[in-house]
Amino acid sequence: MASATASISSHSVSLRDLKAARVGAVKQQVAAVPASAAARSQRARAVSPLRAAEPARQPVSASAASAPAAPVAEETAAAAPAPAVDYDALAQELQGASPLEIMDRALALFGSDIAIAFSGAEDVALIEYAKLTGRAFRVFSLDTGRLNPETYQLFDKVEKHYGIHIEYTFPDAGEVQELVRAKGLFSFYEDGHQECCRVRKVRPLRRALRGLRAWITGQRKDQSPGTRASIPVVQVDPSFEGLDGGAGSLIKWNPVANVEGKDVWTFLRTMDVPVNALHAQGYVSIGCEPCTRPVLPGQHEREGRWWWEDAKAKECGLHKGNIDKEGQAGHKAGGVNGGNGTAGAGVPDIFQSQAVVSLTRAGVENLLRLENRAEPWLVVLYAPWCPFCQAMEASYVELAEKLAGGGSSSSSGVKVAKFRADGDQKAFAQAELQLQSFPTILLFPSRTARPIKYPSERRDVDSLLAFVNSLK
Repeated sequence: MASATASISSHSVSLRDLKAARVGAVKQQVAAVPASAAARSQRARAVSPLRAAEPARQPVSASAASAPAAPVAEETAAAAPAPAVDYDALAQELQGASPLEIMDRALALFGSDIAIAFSGAEDVALIEYAKLTGRAFRVFSLDTGRLNPETYQLFDKVEKHYGIHIEYTFPDAGEVQELVRAKGLFSFYEDGHQECCRVRKVRPLRRALRGLRAWITGQRKDQSPGTRASIPVVQVDPSFEGLDGGAGSLIKWNPVANVEGKDVWTFLRTMDVPVNALHAQGYVSIGCEPCTRPVLPGQHEREGRWWWEDAKAKECGLHKGNIDKEGQAGHKAGGVNGGNGTAGAGVPDIFQSQAVVSLTRAGVENLLRLENRAEPWLVVLYAPWCPFCQAMEASYVELAEKLAGGGSSSSSGVKVAKFRADGDQKAFAQAELQLQSFPTILLFPSRTARPIKYPSERRDVDSLLAFVNSLK
């Protein structure tokens, strides 16, 4: 396996930086980084590198320019163990803290035994927060070999902008070769993305984390409400091991867990940092090139990832320990109660409007049997926990109310309905209603027995209305 040098970038930027004041004042917990080479050397102590050490690029800062370059330390002794901390209590303490405060605490506790995981997307905010603390920090990234050219270009821009050296980690060449020779370059379109992600992402990450005692991620609760809703700002990593090995040997920090995506982007624009050019093309969540695409109006940001799979499968495995397993179990068990289409316990229903008819299974079966219907029916097959169903709720309800109010004379008489198709009803929906993923939209024309599946990912009112008018 090839991997990059463990290098530590020190910055002399103080929390009193003028730009930092624009995104909210925080308590200044540390002083600016000392300018002397001896002080920097003390903070940037030796760590276990991802491979043999080599000279790192010097940071672009006034102190670095004036001081002689410190030699790369040889690995002569094990780093001091992390202090004993109750991380559940610390998570509660920091629940209302700003990302900058959380980042500062993480770097203060772990020094050079912690690194920021950078994917080449909006998580560049993490690097900016780290710079603003004035502390030394490390950045690593997983190069899967399938990233977009724009992502590689961003890596280069970020290194130059911050004067750092990103520590790249690569998949095992033999494992990639074996997978591609056995299944081809695009097997994930046929049997799911998990196997490819294990080879190209999860296993390389596992190897990289074994050289650390903590890592920092850009996970947010609003990225995937069905799987990431319970992310704490700091936790004992439930999935991976750190430098000391064994359960509990790695700490995971999520400084932006409680921040909404729009606020992250406000911060990025305010601080004028480099971002991935793909964001301007409609990409929100960015991963490997074959598995990432722009999102459309009415779609959740994670719908641009692995779009051919069910909503619950939209995780690559890097953060599987944060998946809300209790919620997932509830989604699987919370089938339609008595066939009446109501949400299971604790899961609020969606598409709540008098203009949207809630169909039972018996009602759907009747629609399937009729060859001559009095009026056409538009039916969404949904699961209330699905973030992509939630994302289209407003447009679907607006369409239903528009049709019910006679807002479109050409579409008058069209009934708009919903059918909860998860849980006990999923097998039926897959066999009889062409369900592959949520949401699925069907039109039951007035004079055709078989329902017609809406083929587009565009779920705005105008697109749905055009579909109805062309086939009703």
